[in-house]
Amino acid sequence: MSAQEASAAAKPRVVDARSLRAMLDDGAELAILDLREELIFSQNHLLHARSLPLSRIELSIDRLVPRRGTRIVLCDDGDGLAERGAAILARGGYRDVAILEGGCAAWEKAGFELFSGVNVPSKAFGEFIEHESGTPSIAAEELARLMRERADIAVLDSRPFDEYVRVSIPTATNVPGAELVLRLRDAVPSPATMVVVNCAGRTRSIIGAQSLINAGITNKVVALRNGTMGWSLAGEACDAGKDRRAPAVSSAGLAAAREAAARVARHFGIERIDRAMLEHWRGEAEERTLYLLDVRDPADYAAGHLPGAISAPGGQLVQATDHYVGTLGARLVLIDDLEVRAIMTASWLVQMGWKDVFVLAERGAETGFPPPKILGWTERPEIAIAPAALAELLGRRAATVIDLSFSRNFRKAHIGGAWFAIRARLALALPKIPMKGTLVLTSEDGILAALAAAEAQSLVDAPVRVLAGGNEAWQRAGYAMEAGETQMADEAVDAWLKPYERAAKTREAMAEYLAWEVDLLPRIERDGTCHFRRFPPLAPDESRET
Repeated sequence: MSAQEASAAAKPRVVDARSLRAMLDDGAELAILDLREELIFSQNHLLHARSLPLSRIELSIDRLVPRRGTRIVLCDDGDGLAERGAAILARGGYRDVAILEGGCAAWEKAGFELFSGVNVPSKAFGEFIEHESGTPSIAAEELARLMRERADIAVLDSRPFDEYVRVSIPTATNVPGAELVLRLRDAVPSPATMVVVNCAGRTRSIIGAQSLINAGITNKVVALRNGTMGWSLAGEACDAGKDRRAPAVSSAGLAAAREAAARVARHFGIERIDRAMLEHWRGEAEERTLYLLDVRDPADYAAGHLPGAISAPGGQLVQATDHYVGTLGARLVLIDDLEVRAIMTASWLVQMGWKDVFVLAERGAETGFPPPKILGWTERPEIAIAPAALAELLGRRAATVIDLSFSRNFRKAHIGGAWFAIRARLALALPKIPMKGTLVLTSEDGILAALAAAEAQSLVDAPVRVLAGGNEAWQRAGYAMEAGETQMADEAVDAWLKPYERAAKTREAMAEYLAWEVDLLPRIERDGTCHFRRFPPLAPDESRET
């Protein structure tokens, strides 16, 4: 084969917008990956695109798209990111990679919809459920009045524990979304108590409240309209640092939850599988993508899980499905030894339009959190530099440090004098950095820096080294860190900030975000590529008290 023929063979194929639109309807597996940085992605992207910044592609691709034969289409702004990403994926063994011709602008020019924000399919699904089910809600002002009157109310915060600790509604107890049906009877023993489910905004409040309603509890259940954001916008004060969690599940509570979940499983057609079927599907993993999603609390996952399963707490899996599942049309196996959390989560994924969702009642013996699989990762000790050696270089001003960490992490702590830059945009950042001596790359744990070393070396004349163990090793060695945005060689376009993470105009950001969520439903209807399923309400004999 000539050099010209080899170059042509290595060049990824290109698909136009209309061809990609047809792929979305053909039923075959498909992963649409947007390689732009997250903030840029959040400004306009295809509805079913997964945010996978080129800067960190090797860190997440194996989890997001595990099957090497998956049909993949890469998106960018027509600026070469897709070509760079295709080369990385080809070296990693991915065999069916194409590029969207003309990028996102071409998709819009063809008459198709672009979306702002993140986790859009899941957020739109929450609005769909509220509209279809008539999920009852309560305004912050009304809830505050009832609290002042000491009404019989239980506020259940359906977010992960770390979000709850940061900010919560006064008196709220943390019960993450997939745990609500499992723990309701023990958390709220009286059927006379009104249950208010909240999250930060809308989606998890709606899904959580409707989960309890679908489960058939006789308590009055409502979603807190607009969550903690709505509470703040109403002028009410939030708590911080609270640690109230639902009590352990009693035998009576578990029996009632299982009975309720069984009725939900029948209504939504949730299928169970056994270990033999799972192993059969594992054997087909080269032909059909299989995701093993452990939907229990992360602490339960760490205590024991099946090898190959990833921790995907059910409430978060529904809230941000695109974060966990990169391949449309894949098989999803939800794992939960008690079944309740898996069944409730599966009921939502089925309504979201996922066709092959199954429940496996297993626990597994593998403990802890396995290290991520990193595409193309090999140790390169010849370019590593120890913290003490870097400190010596900095002491005599013979090194320039570039930190490729997330901007939010750089703001919190970085090596004194380090410059912030984004890996995929190093060519833009380097001219802004006065180089002195050796260029030393670092990142949170040093892995991303090592992946970027060869790229950096191609852009500078100076020797390039990588801080062994990254910022974590620097701190462990006892060296000081500093905070702030002291030396930003690039804009912080690597992260979309939640309204409460913004440095200014937080209230305006909250109001804008909530309006964006409400507006999603008509927009996805115009797009036409979401296939949310409508189910009739559960009949009275299907939904009894838990």
